[in-house]
Amino acid sequence: VQLQASGGGLVQPGGSLRLSCTASGFIFSNYGMAWFRQAPGKEREFVASINTSGNIIKYGDSVKGRFTISRDNAKNMVYLRMDNLKPEDTALYYCATKWGNSYPNWGQGTLVTVSS
Repeated sequence: VQLQASGGGLVQPGGSLRLSCTASGFIFSNYGMAWFRQAPGKEREFVASINTSGNIIKYGDSVKGRFTISRDNAKNMVYLRMDNLKPEDTALYYCATKWGNSYPNWGQGTLVTVSS
């Protein structure tokens, strides 16, 4: 199983980014997917999850209304669109597979820095 997150970078407050996660080595359409983040000195935080067909989506309270998770099963990709970014969104963002209430596989993370 491989998960490769990309799309991070430096963005000004109020800006937008789209993160991508490329999956390989497993049947992507059989797994839910999720995004987590970890800021320096803080615990890992749930950001969003999406089920296999994309019709059940959940968000962490801190990103509701600003972030959008989506997936493309034909391309084995999951995305995280982030709008109205705030400095407190600065973190390393990880994609993960979701199986029931567990997250068995993790990618290496992509860094998002929100700063003026």
